[in-house]
Parts: sequence; C-alpha cells; structure tokens
Amino acid sequence: MNRYLDDRIRLDLAKKMVFLVGPRQVGKTSLSQTLLAQAVGGDGSGGQYLNYDVAEDRRLILSQAWNKRSPLLVLDEIHKMPLWKSWLKGVFDGKPAAQQLLVTGSARLDTFRQTGDSLAGRFFALHLHPISVREWCEQTGAAPEQALSHLLARGGFPEPCLAESDDEAERWRRQYFDGLVRHDVLEFSRLQEVAAMRLFADMLRSRVGSPLSLASIARDLNLSPVTLKKYLDILEALFIVFTVRPWHRNIARATLQAPKVYFYDTGLVLGDIGARYENLVACALLKHIEWQQDTLGKPVALHYIRTKDEAEVDFCLSEGEHLTDLIECKISDSKPHRALARFAAEWPQARATQLLRDLRNAHDVGRIEIRAAAPWLNALAA
Repeated sequence: MNRYLDDRIRLDLAKKMVFLVGPRQVGKTSLSQTLLAQAVGGDGSGGQYLNYDVAEDRRLILSQAWNKRSPLLVLDEIHKMPLWKSWLKGVFDGKPAAQQLLVTGSARLDTFRQTGDSLAGRFFALHLHPISVREWCEQTGAAPEQALSHLLARGGFPEPCLAESDDEAERWRRQYFDGLVRHDVLEFSRLQEVAAMRLFADMLRSRVGSPLSLASIARDLNLSPVTLKKYLDILEALFIVFTVRPWHRNIARATLQAPKVYFYDTGLVLGDIGARYENLVACALLKHIEWQQDTLGKPVALHYIRTKDEAEVDFCLSEGEHLTDLIECKISDSKPHRALARFAAEWPQARATQLLRDLRNAHDVGRIEIRAAAPWLNALAA
C-alpha cells in the first residue's frame, strides 16, 4: 500500500537527509522498503536498510561498513545509539554527494537528550500517521462514509486496517499494546515500573476526551502525580498517546492546565462510539496540522477550549496567535452546541463547525456550520 508521504520523502531526500518518525507498526518500514525498491545507483547498486536493533546491522552501523555506493541508505532506530546526533552529523557530512539518507524511528527523536553537535540545517522531519479518511479514500477508492465506518471499527494502523476480519484486527491490537508496554517502555524506564505504567495506560483508554486529572489517577494507583507525569511523557514519546492542551495565547498558562489524552490507535479506546469517534477526529486533526508543519512550515496547532464555568468545545485549530477553527464532535445531535455558539461569537474570525457522525443534510445555523464528518475529514490536508 502506498502512503501519503511517499512523494514528499522523495522530494525532500533530494535536498537533505530525512527523519521519518511515528508509532511502531504505523508503516515506516514498509514505506522505506518501497523507496529502497525504487532506488538504483549509477553502478546498478540498490538501496540499503540497516536496523540498529539487529545485531549484524548494528555492527555495520557502528563500523560504518555499509555500501558507500548505495543510492539510498535507511538507518532505523539509531536514536538508541549513545551520542547518536554527533555520530549522524559526521555520517551526513562525510557521505558521498549522490547518497541519500533516510533516518526512521518509533520514538520522538527530540526526547533523547544525548549530548552532541546540532543537526540543524541538515534534515527535514516528517511524521507518519495512521491511515485517515482521506488516505483510505485515495488508496482504496472507498466513499468517505465507508472509510469513516471502517476506521471506526479497525483504527488506522495498516495491519488491522487491512486485516481480513475484525478478529484478526483485535488479535493484532492485543499483541501490539502488550509489546509496546513491555519492550519500548524499557528504553525510558526501569523494569519494575512497567506494570504500573501498563495499568496507567489501561486507565487512560477509558478517559479519552476528558480533561486529565493526574492527581485523581495518582490516588487510585497510589503513586505521585510527578511519577504519572513522567509516565505520560514516556507514552507520548513512544507515540502511544498524544495530548491536546487548552487554547491560551500564553503558552505557559496553557501548559499548566489539564490536557486531554488521545490514542494514535483509535482501536485502543474503551468506551462508546462517541469516544472512539472523538479520538478518530483528534487523530485526523493532528495528522492535518503536522502535515502543514512538516511540509509548509506553518505555525499551526491543535487545542481545545474549556472555561472556568466548564463551557467546552472539543477542538480548536490555531495559526500563530489566531484561532482559525472551532470544532465540536457529535454523533447525531444537530442542535447547535451552546458553547460552540458562544465561542463562535467571541472569535468571529474562526470557522465554527459542528461535526456529526450521522447527518442527512449539511446546513448552517447562524455562524455554526453543521457538517457530516466523513466528507469534512476527507477534505483535510492529509
């Protein structure tokens, strides 16, 4: 299956090295293999893929004994190497001019604090996300409504999304989640913390879409809020969850307020269809803004709005200091959401959309656009 970043990576590789990051099993290796299959050097040599987790590959990486004539070199998981930034700087500066370099990883590279020279100016960063409504429609020819129903049932990770049955998809998901917590968390934490972190991650599955009180969960788990904040940072770094913080022009104040947590894999969400639907929309919006950040350099961001009197809108998009969109998710209620109408009046420059999973006809009520989710999501940037 081709992915939405294929052409963009080819374009960026011609100029700089590319960092491709995203959740484990989101399709980075498959995408890399597609690019490698198309890479042919002037001497007939093909591309080369080396994974730092594989012992033989690691030996070649550490000794820099790969094929120097390879037109494309893919290095996977090298952020696990001590002082990887300075090492990679030397590799990039010393490589043949014709050799392209793609670096992939399943953890946020900026969370690794090893000292080393800056790589600024030497790379483009791209985030690979799960399959969205737009991508499923483009790749399969499905109608937007069919794509939305399929992704709500399966989630957007390629393997369960393409599985022949729901049972196969759920079998994959159980193994995926267990493996993430057992294997990847150990990169950041101690063995004795894995069980507590697994329990914390399980609790988050039923709290999607609600402002997160770490103090409350800490009491339930008999842990400190500081410890849970560290656990949340680790889950974010490993692309298991992402947080959406409240909108505020003062970034520091927004950071101090409670975030909402969503899973990259919508299939992990525990709850009713409303929770899964809101999580899917959150994933689609994050993919939309990170595509714009990565490819256009736009200062766009995803937030939500909640006031002291508990008026709340599920999501808002900003560009710089200005709100551009207000978005409220509903399953079938087309009556204008009171808080959405209030905030639409406070920020008249922002487009206000009430996004319904089930809607027969799109219509407007004052400044609020009542829209069906499937075609609206299909019109996003990625």
